[in-house]
Amino acid sequence: MKKILFPTDFSEVANNAFVHALEFAKMVHGELILLHSFELPIYDNQFFPENYAAIYDSVELSEFEMFKNEIPKLRAIAEVHHLDKIKMSHRLKDGDLVSAIKESIKDDAIDYLVMGTSGATGWESFFMGTNASSIITDAGIPVYCIPSNAPFQKIHTIGFTTRFRSKDKKALQIVLQLAHKAKAKVKCLYVKTSNSDITNATIAEWKEEFKSEPIDFYTIEDDDVQAIITNFIMYKEVDVLIMLPYKRGFFEGLFHTSLTKKLATDFEIPILSIPIKE
Repeated sequence: MKKILFPTDFSEVANNAFVHALEFAKMVHGELILLHSFELPIYDNQFFPENYAAIYDSVELSEFEMFKNEIPKLRAIAEVHHLDKIKMSHRLKDGDLVSAIKESIKDDAIDYLVMGTSGATGWESFFMGTNASSIITDAGIPVYCIPSNAPFQKIHTIGFTTRFRSKDKKALQIVLQLAHKAKAKVKCLYVKTSNSDITNATIAEWKEEFKSEPIDFYTIEDDDVQAIITNFIMYKEVDVLIMLPYKRGFFEGLFHTSLTKKLATDFEIPILSIPIKE
């Protein structure tokens, strides 16, 4: 059974992403591990000689009580969506969110990470910062990012970006596995920039190899990769975008459509990043 880590701050944004996590767990036959982290205040104990430990104990107790009270609410959300049969366990960790996520990925042998992209306790700044980018690009496992304005909807069309490398082909095979589980179609996009060196013969070979699969290939010539991808998502009615990790900063641009000339500002879909080793 696949293990799916879901960090939450129990905000509305996180609860929306929780529904996506539940549905994803159902699709891949996985279980959810819910993670909540908190940071203890930093005090100089020379100025708090008597109540230094008490302050920490109080914060830890408060976080535990909040955590204990919020879990039943998540189980209620699962029941409402008829997903209460999904196996769930819980983790409460002291420390910053990035460290807690990395620690959990290692300790629990996590297969997927599902997370909202903003929230009530600084998650937006978390996602937009370099730390979150490092999670996406360096986690070593697929990371499923759920934008704040993306309610769950059944996946009919999966978008996949490629540069026709060998590791892209490995990723596409994973994409097709997910597509079969979701009974979805795959639309594969190659943005051919002025620096591209992919030949028409290579593209033809891919099309021949995957001709029996539910996949369409598209090649668009342009140097503005982000704009082409976001426009492709809209005009091809893509429900989820799957891509290999790009350089840091790329994903943030996709979630901020002001960088794209033709997209409505409220257009957001989930993005699944799949790391593949050469």
